Amino acid sequence: MNFRFTEAQQEIIDPVRKFVDEEVWPRAREYDLRGEFPWPQWKRLAEMGYLGLPLPEEHGGRGTDHVTYIGVVEELGRGSAALALSYAIHIALVSETILRFGSEEQIGRYVPALARGEKMGAFALTEPGAGTDAAAQKTRALRDGDYYVLNGEKCFITGGALADVFIVTAVTDPSAGSRGISAFIVEKGLPGFEVGEAFNKMGLRASVTNRLYFKDCRVPAENLLGQEGQGFKMAMAALDGGRIGIAAQAVGIARAALDLALDYAKRRQQFGKPLASFQAIQWMLAEMAAAVEAARLLTYRAAAAADEGVRFSREAAMAKLVASDTAVAVTRKAVQILGGYGYMVEYDVERLYRDAKITEIYEGTSEVQKMVIAASLLR
Repeated sequence: MNFRFTEAQQEIIDPVRKFVDEEVWPRAREYDLRGEFPWPQWKRLAEMGYLGLPLPEEHGGRGTDHVTYIGVVEELGRGSAALALSYAIHIALVSETILRFGSEEQIGRYVPALARGEKMGAFALTEPGAGTDAAAQKTRALRDGDYYVLNGEKCFITGGALADVFIVTAVTDPSAGSRGISAFIVEKGLPGFEVGEAFNKMGLRASVTNRLYFKDCRVPAENLLGQEGQGFKMAMAALDGGRIGIAAQAVGIARAALDLALDYAKRRQQFGKPLASFQAIQWMLAEMAAAVEAARLLTYRAAAAADEGVRFSREAAMAKLVASDTAVAVTRKAVQILGGYGYMVEYDVERLYRDAKITEIYEGTSEVQKMVIAASLLR
């Protein structure tokens, strides 16, 4: 199987690579240190027409395949993991979920605006007591005439303070377990919907992460996504696609760390010769390069499966498991190769190391990915 980009795919990915080299990477450390989302870069992606990349042209997108979209996520991850995360959530968890499950009216109202960058999307599933066990969520949605009244709390929501459109899951039938969970499109500014303060995180500091509070928040019934009781199913389907994006983000982080380690090893002199001349360093670099390539192949295999229209839960889980492990291992080795310099915030490998860790946690921990893979093997 060949995972080289076609000429058409490369024509879409190359401008992003140039954008990352010239605009994203040079300022990523600055945004990280300030804990500030890179709005100018987000707006630039909108101007370039990339915020709706895999969406149909009739809905404001460019109609590309998922392999191309994942290639863009990888490049963004190489420059700024925070930017890549918001990009992947905006497209895979929000725009594509509305496109797949929404009514014609919902699609027309939200998807083109998301694709053009007029609105940013966020996905609100996790709660303080319901992370991996998403079915244990407590947020309630009670039908009241032409509205659903939402009460509850969500946490660790990427872009919570930035987004305009949220997909929010809530329990509509407590007696039905996961089949009693529904999904709603909730717009910023609704009475009773408040965004809490941002979390102070170890990594991805340029990605704003918040709590969301719902207190008698009246959401129009027409904003129910799909049917009552389909919310958990929608969330799991969205996460399958999202996990490929996180895998690509992780590959991008690992690529950046490998590039920095290679450059440093060639330039740094010790005992009268470059670090790269020592076998111990050569072996570390070789292991890093092989791991990055293996993770890339699994990631693009999963993206290709998504394009084929077949079920790809196992492929997505494998890609995320291996790519996230690779990102953590490769960034750790990059810090080791740079030694004391690698531990300093003035050197980007320190940021990459912090950013890598979360890829093993969000959108399903590594342990969850193993559960998904094992279940597919044993059924």
